[in-house]
Amino acid sequence: MSAAGELRDLFRLRFLQLATLGSLFALVIWRSLALKLPVRDLDNWWHLKVGEWILHNHSFPHTGIFSATAANRPWTAYSWAYEVMLSLSYRWFDIVGMGVFGTVLTVLVAVSVYRMTRRLSRRFWVGCLIATVACSVFLFTMCPRPVYFTMILFATELTLILEANRTGRVQPLYWLPLVFLFWANLHVQFVYGLAIVGLLVGVNLVQRLAAAAGWNPEFLSPPTLPLGPVAAVFAGCVLATCLSPYSYHLYETVYGYATAKLPYKMIREMQPITLQLPSHYLQVLLTGAAFFALGRKKQVDLFKFGLLLLTTLVGYRMMRDAWFVCIAAAACIADFPVEEASQDRAENWSECLGLAAFLVVAGLLFARNTDFTRAGLDAKISSVFPVNAVNYLRQHPQPGPMYNAFDWGGFLIWYMPDYPVAIDGRTDLYGDELGGRFFATGNGHESYVNDPYLNGSGLVLLQRDMPLAAVLNGDQRFQKIYEDRLAVVFVPR
Repeated sequence: MSAAGELRDLFRLRFLQLATLGSLFALVIWRSLALKLPVRDLDNWWHLKVGEWILHNHSFPHTGIFSATAANRPWTAYSWAYEVMLSLSYRWFDIVGMGVFGTVLTVLVAVSVYRMTRRLSRRFWVGCLIATVACSVFLFTMCPRPVYFTMILFATELTLILEANRTGRVQPLYWLPLVFLFWANLHVQFVYGLAIVGLLVGVNLVQRLAAAAGWNPEFLSPPTLPLGPVAAVFAGCVLATCLSPYSYHLYETVYGYATAKLPYKMIREMQPITLQLPSHYLQVLLTGAAFFALGRKKQVDLFKFGLLLLTTLVGYRMMRDAWFVCIAAAACIADFPVEEASQDRAENWSECLGLAAFLVVAGLLFARNTDFTRAGLDAKISSVFPVNAVNYLRQHPQPGPMYNAFDWGGFLIWYMPDYPVAIDGRTDLYGDELGGRFFATGNGHESYVNDPYLNGSGLVLLQRDMPLAAVLNGDQRFQKIYEDRLAVVFVPR
């Protein structure tokens, strides 16, 4: 074949690769816009209000703002950077800005996973396929929220660690403290990433101690990185996580989540996978493929084995953390040695800019065809949250305090600010005891009769299908003053 013919074939192949990549990212944009996920999330509304509070007060909250029942309890806005960005998006572009922010964040998750698998595999089609499978498991099982930044930074972390392990060069790890500086101010699950760096240090130390004791089995790959610099990087990462408005107190929040029991009972996404959804089976296949890929090698990488084991334990314990095991599994599958002749050229800056321009145009076209407008988003919000009930209460104000449904607490913080909420999605603020009382009362347990928060309320706003709503319908102490297909409002007689 002539040189000109080879160039034409290379150009066609490159065009096909870029077209495939652009189509996949465009599909992510279309699905995000069509589902209107950013405005459907139960928690994004209190995140929005916290960001607004930070911008208005030029400080950071340390107690349970917006709550009537936990106002004086200690609380940290551990996702403050996310909340400020969300609030600015809303301030500049109203509800559409909030939606666009969530959509961009969703695309960035997909881009970061692809970038990880592409760099580790050094082959376009392999990296693209693995990233597509991984993202199919978790990307649309939850709404855009601070954990999306954790996904992005976790993929970045694994890329740096596995590239350093493969090459034996510790220099890529020097970026990790900077990664954790951002991570600790964006989401509390930075501790997941910190555990991975700790695992890297621990495995390195154990293998070196075993080798010094004369035990160095051939079936295990030896450590490639020097222990001292890796331990120093770990120490730097720990220190970097304390460079936030809450310093080391973030770890108190982590401890609170780790020791809590009620959220794992009350919140469905914090329960183990049920194997009732296609994504659950895809998660199992991806995890199995990662362990198989690890076992195929002549020498087992003890760090990768520990990585898969740790992420599997966490990712199967909570449906919400499926991303943790899926991104780790994708990284382990992609990080497979290939000959230099089989490697593909990475996308250059001009190609990346071209893809970005294409996605912006695609997003604008999709927005028009998915009703991703102010009116369309308002309609979606009204179909999920008690907008009409709150509007009624604005015209017919009632004395407080308010007793509200758990699921709507975050939205009411934003849309009904004159009434501090009884409870919302900040389970770390309310704790097991207080949260358990609201959980029992909301389910119509007979103890509702003695619930001081319900009995002391001047206004009760509930979901129409809640057990408590049915109970209060027959309770002579309460009178129903409003009802629609979503909400019901009671006041004491």
